[in-house]
Amino acid sequence: MCLGVPGKIIDIYEADGLRMGRIDFGGTVREACLAYVPEAAVGDYTVIHVGFAISRLSEEEAQSTLAVLREIANLEEELGPEEMATDENG
Repeated sequence: MCLGVPGKIIDIYEADGLRMGRIDFGGTVREACLAYVPEAAVGDYTVIHVGFAISRLSEEEAQSTLAVLREIANLEEELGPEEMATDENG
């Protein structure tokens, strides 16, 4: 399964001819390529997948998605990874 995670652009710069950004994922900051979302600006939320911003989204959408991801992480913590794998496979 592939997962795109919302993050907030906190800085935009160019590196080796590519438009890049520093993305804040709720306190964890990572670098991502912004070439696929040229309209993105500092303060925007984007979906990041394997180091690339693939779309913009509203702050409300980003916060909603992050809340669901936190719930999933909490559920896995409660059940343990073995139980989650069993549930996914039926």
